[in-house]
Amino acid sequence: MNFEHSEITSQVADMARDFALQYIKPHVMEWDEKQEFPVAVFKEMGKLGLMGVLVPEEYGGAGLTYHEYNAIIQQISIVCGSIGLSVAAHNSLCTGHILLFGSEAQKHQYLPKLASGEWLGAWGLTEPNTGSDAGNMRTTAVRDGDGWVLNGTKSWITHGNSGNVAVVLARTGEPRTSNNSTAFIIERGTPGFSAGKKENKLGMRASETSEMIFDNCRISDAQRMGEVGEGFKQAMKVLDGGRISIAALSIGIAKGAYQASLQYSKERHQFDQPISNFQGVSFKLADMATEIMAAELLTSQACDLKIRGEKMTKQAAMAKYYASEVAVKVSNDAVQIFGGYGYTKDFPVEKFYRDAKLCTIGEGTSEIQKIVIAREVLQGQ
Repeated sequence: MNFEHSEITSQVADMARDFALQYIKPHVMEWDEKQEFPVAVFKEMGKLGLMGVLVPEEYGGAGLTYHEYNAIIQQISIVCGSIGLSVAAHNSLCTGHILLFGSEAQKHQYLPKLASGEWLGAWGLTEPNTGSDAGNMRTTAVRDGDGWVLNGTKSWITHGNSGNVAVVLARTGEPRTSNNSTAFIIERGTPGFSAGKKENKLGMRASETSEMIFDNCRISDAQRMGEVGEGFKQAMKVLDGGRISIAALSIGIAKGAYQASLQYSKERHQFDQPISNFQGVSFKLADMATEIMAAELLTSQACDLKIRGEKMTKQAAMAKYYASEVAVKVSNDAVQIFGGYGYTKDFPVEKFYRDAKLCTIGEGTSEIQKIVIAREVLQGQ
């Protein structure tokens, strides 16, 4: 694995950083306080190719690799984890699922709109009573003539309200049986498909999270992705890539908290010297820098395997697990370095602290990542 960033990766990272500083940073706390989801910003990012990073050019995307994708998510998340999360969910989940498993007709129909930012994507797996227990989902799809009728509720869905199109996993077999779910593409405005409760969250408040409700929602069989019963297997492959994006999101948040702490420690004086001179602070900074670099290396390895088309389930789970826990630890230490100021909204680290926790929960909790890693290790992978 080459540890040097390519010229294109560096250029893309610089572009994402410049965009975040100009168009996102001035509004971060306003969006956070109001829980405002800034749709217009995502349309602007679409013009730069940031909403179709991995989509090939033939479908209107940027045609970049996971290395560039990793860099983009990090740079945006250094400024605002909420926007980084929404960019990751749009690219990895909805768009990624269609890219991996959609038919050519489905790809040509949906990917150009998603990649351009004209449409926002949502992805529906989680339900109120079945988080990690996806094999027992309550949302069902029942054949009816030449189509399907969906009933049920999906929860904790990024862009569940504002998304123009959603990839939805619904149970088409008996609960807890093999191959019992199927993926469908459902457009906003389809009768029977509506938005439910918008969540009032601790962090990631500018990234919209809400329910999607299906009440006798009829769709044609042309909206089905892949074969009947393949939904869960598809979802697991989608999540492998999605975990890379959450690792990148976590690293960005950690870097943002670390950079703020490093600067503050040099500017804040106590006992006639900067607090960075005190071992209690400097050791925290040393731990932060080391753990962030370790998370970056794990994530880069997973990206490299993904690009080469090799199995990377273990590496993606390791990257997501480690990086998300590092984000929580680093942001916690950042608040400690800032002291009382770190507990106020006048300084950035309290938001990093609130945003970081979601990274250990979304797209598979840290505990689920340990299950995945243990299974792979025990199978000799």
